[in-house]
Amino acid sequence: MSRPQRLSLIHKLQEARHSRVISYVTSTRPNLEVQMAMDSIRRIYDHVAAIQRPKEEVKIDLFLHSNGGDGTVPWRLVTLIREYANRFTVLVPFHAFSAATLTALGADAVVMHPMGMLGPTDATVGNEFNPPDPRNPARNIGISVEDVTAFIALIKEEAGIQHEDQLMEIIKVLADKVHPLALGNVKRSISQSRMMARKLLSHHMDSVRDNHKIDELVDKLTSKLYYHGHPINRTEAKEEIGLGTVELPSPVVEKLMWDLFLDYEEEMEMETPFDAGAEFLDSFPAQVAGTPNTTPPRIAKLAIIESMLRTDSSEMRYELTGTKNPGGGTQVSLVKLSQRWTLDTTPPIAPPATPPTAPPATPATP
Repeated sequence: MSRPQRLSLIHKLQEARHSRVISYVTSTRPNLEVQMAMDSIRRIYDHVAAIQRPKEEVKIDLFLHSNGGDGTVPWRLVTLIREYANRFTVLVPFHAFSAATLTALGADAVVMHPMGMLGPTDATVGNEFNPPDPRNPARNIGISVEDVTAFIALIKEEAGIQHEDQLMEIIKVLADKVHPLALGNVKRSISQSRMMARKLLSHHMDSVRDNHKIDELVDKLTSKLYYHGHPINRTEAKEEIGLGTVELPSPVVEKLMWDLFLDYEEEMEMETPFDAGAEFLDSFPAQVAGTPNTTPPRIAKLAIIESMLRTDSSEMRYELTGTKNPGGGTQVSLVKLSQRWTLDTTPPIAPPATPPTAPPATPATP
């Protein structure tokens, strides 16, 4: 679809929901996955500030699709939107994992499509002290918080090792493989994730009266699902996790949510794995060995923030260079030319034509 057609869907969704809809979609394209990041907050501010209505009159629906990202983004995103909205809802068409799930915890309502999924909120820690990836030593692998705690539980519960001296030896083995500062960061991330979930839930739950229920929700989402990639469907979210804010959309809203997601999916090529080699060979199927070739610049969409007022797109501009070697293989390299946010404020819907003014009637001749 073109942008005007997509914004027409947003307009219809707003009409059906009696709200203002803001989309925040990050790429979940294989090999080009993009995280929720703090730079998006600056763009979302422009969308909410442009509404220019009294807070008590404003309902904001955040149409959210992401596999997660920076764990500090949900707090800043939720508190920013609540500055401008009397009621805040998250619409989940498909993926809302990790940091996106935390964002949903801060909403008054979470409207989930049948394909909608939340996920555990345990963090995956990444810093310079993490161990190198065995498949790519140039990059460090992330450490799942729950993997570390599960390792300790495995030693205690399954292997039956309880003696303090034996446990210390096991910890030494772990510290030989993983830098102690990386392990310390794991503990800090556990505390941060739990604190963030509590603060976000307290936006619509009483932190004193509902303290026990909040603790149960946080425990289930941070440590009791065991696997970070576990997809939580809407029935599980409401009945097993106990997230009472989960709502089912009406048939009209359900269709609009999915149609809008499908448009973003197509726009960002999320069903097609990003493969620089395949792209290059598609452009140069018949190469001469030893002769380098370069594609014209291309654009990959990394994230889109969109409302009826404007469209902000994070884009990577790149080109591919490749040379066929005598053995028949081709070495391809990607050159990133730029990565930036672009803005489109073209009016999405043409204003209705003004009816022509009728000429004044000529007085009848007596």
